Amino acid sequence: LKKFKVENSIFYGEGPEETETKDISIGILTSNKKSSKFLLEGDIQVPRTRNAMRCWYNSCRWLKGQDGKVTIAYKVISTALREIESKTCIRFVPRQYEYDYISVENKAGCYSNLGKQGGRQELSLQRNGCIYKGIIQHEFLHTLGFKHEQTRSDRDRYVRINWANMDRSMVYNFYRSYTDNLNTPYDYNSIMHYGRTIGQRQGPSNWDIQRINLLYNC
Repeated sequence: LKKFKVENSIFYGEGPEETETKDISIGILTSNKKSSKFLLEGDIQVPRTRNAMRCWYNSCRWLKGQDGKVTIAYKVISTALREIESKTCIRFVPRQYEYDYISVENKAGCYSNLGKQGGRQELSLQRNGCIYKGIIQHEFLHTLGFKHEQTRSDRDRYVRINWANMDRSMVYNFYRSYTDNLNTPYDYNSIMHYGRTIGQRQGPSNWDIQRINLLYNC
């Protein structure tokens, strides 16, 4: 991940038309059920002592197209990233020799670290369940440093968490975080908002884009 001026943008080939109809949160949480990672708030990877489940030889590989090239997932991913690039100063470029880089992998689930970790940084997009534009953008915004909207520090002024409906073992996923909200309002339309009736899948909202530009001084 590098920051470039607009004139240095790398343009990718067009991906297939977006046909996803599922709710982002349902899609992510369903895909992550089999993950052995400790995932805060459902899809934010945090360290823990136990080792991650090993991937068998074929289970973590991207499938090849009929022409022998692994291009199907790349087109969807690059199209999702290009939309972020078109509205911000963020540029996603192929790694050459950089020490710090994002490694997009076909692991068990859809998840990412929060912000820059240093060195090889894993971002999982399982080929069955995660290859949708909205999910890809959601996970990359975690990598850029953004948490879920419903856990921001001032969320209690805008939403009510129904604690009684929760599995007690999952309560920690809904604790508020000490977040820098960049002087922007609570955004019910954010791609980072979970829920069946809040948030959306079409792409980053206007406030999502403005926050990226504010955080990275675009």
